Amino acid sequence: METTKQVLDTLKKNGKPMKAGEIAEASGIDKKEVEKAIKTLVKEGKAHSPVRCFYAPK
Repeated sequence: METTKQVLDTLKKNGKPMKAGEIAEASGIDKKEVEKAIKTLVKEGKAHSPVRCFYAPK
């Protein structure tokens, strides 16, 4: 499964904004990979940051 899709699925399942480290822990993906995926998701408009350092699906 593609990393960005896994990150987005993890965010959707959780139901509340998460930090990159929490996403990494919940999904089993390396934190650096999660950070790259988050950047991509934000750029594509699929995720946003409601509070600094926290991310949620749009």
